[in-house]
Amino acid sequence: MIKLFSLKQEKEKEAANAAAGGEKKVAPGLIRMQKDVSEIKDSRGIKVEFPDKEDIMNFKINILPFDGLYKDGTFVFDVKVPKSYPHDPPKVLCETTVYHPNIDMEGHVCLNILREDWKPVLTINSVIMGLQFLMLEPNADDPLNKEAANQMTSNYQGFTRDVDRSMRGQSLTIGQKRYSFTAFR
Repeated sequence: MIKLFSLKQEKEKEAANAAAGGEKKVAPGLIRMQKDVSEIKDSRGIKVEFPDKEDIMNFKINILPFDGLYKDGTFVFDVKVPKSYPHDPPKVLCETTVYHPNIDMEGHVCLNILREDWKPVLTINSVIMGLQFLMLEPNADDPLNKEAANQMTSNYQGFTRDVDRSMRGQSLTIGQKRYSFTAFR
């Protein structure tokens, strides 16, 4: 018990010395993000942008599917990495309105590695690959947009027709609300 108390006092002294000396303590999440950012791979269909070059904890991921139902689209995801990263997952929001079973109409993303399957060993590259896979292979088994998921499982032809309509910029009524989409085709 004495060791723990003395260790706590030592940590407090270090913090006080750092504050007095003007030394800035770097958050562990920022250190990990620096490593993750250095390892981001340029891949076909993926573009990562840092609007504020000084802030690597907030950035955009552009997914440009080269195959599947969402081919030729550009889907922008806003990523906010918490200070507690990698212990907590990044928060991801899709800024592009899309008719997709795993993305609701407000842009919330249902991706297992961003929720219950998150582990600190996962990286930003894991998140990027997960988002790319989601746009290539929608998953009706774990939906956020239940209407899209139900249509995908019960009337796949109707689902593909509605995705195509949305990709052409036509509006759709979803849950008694009309939504407009960006034209990609």
